[in-house]
Amino acid sequence: EVQLVESGGGLVQPGGSLRLSCAASGFVFSNYDMTWVRQVPGKGLEWVSSINKGGGTIYYGDSVKGRFTISRDNAKNTGYLQMNSLKPEDTTIYYCVTVSWSESRDYWGQGTQVTVSS
Repeated sequence: EVQLVESGGGLVQPGGSLRLSCAASGFVFSNYDMTWVRQVPGKGLEWVSSINKGGGTIYYGDSVKGRFTISRDNAKNTGYLQMNSLKPEDTTIYYCVTVSWSESRDYWGQGTQVTVSS
């Protein structure tokens, strides 16, 4: 059974940090690029960051550049999103997505809630 399970969300004060994890099982994680997206209330999904399957190519959205760091450990079948200097506008649900372009296949996690509030 294919699973992507996010964890690490929670409540944090402005300026604080959280580390999201995305644990993969049931497929070959190292064959998939990984992306984090987040839900924008009333607007749909916002792309946050992407990392290729080998970890050597990384991109960030403008709203998180310099504050968030994406990474992955293929040996552990897990991806991460380190979020620093969090702002109230970062509050939303974050989803992990893995994509295999060669297989035209993608998998989504269930999401994890991040709340930034004092």
